[in-house]
Amino acid sequence: MNRCAPPANRPTPDERDTCRPYLVRELELLRDVRVVVALGAFAWDGFLRAAAGLGHAARPRPRFAHGAEAPVGPWALLGSFHVSQQNTFTGRLTDGMLDAVLARARARAGLSSV
Repeated sequence: MNRCAPPANRPTPDERDTCRPYLVRELELLRDVRVVVALGAFAWDGFLRAAAGLGHAARPRPRFAHGAEAPVGPWALLGSFHVSQQNTFTGRLTDGMLDAVLARARARAGLSSV
């Protein structure tokens, strides 16, 4: 039983839009960020909206997929399926799949492997 899952297993568009100014402000303050990993299509869309608010609209708009990568302004945006129980218990997202996306994110950021 998923006790913590939001309705339809995702936040509402109103919740996303309410939180967007906070993400925009974080991106303004964290000037050294070069890579963003979006956990799920909803986060991917939220980041694209926040980036557009900072004058970095991606055209054409990149589509979400696990392992997708898109340049968006000064950032590399990487997509991963969300780490929810629904995705991990069903095998839609495996440890190896997530590890691969995170390793790519580290490489894009110029960080060495752990």
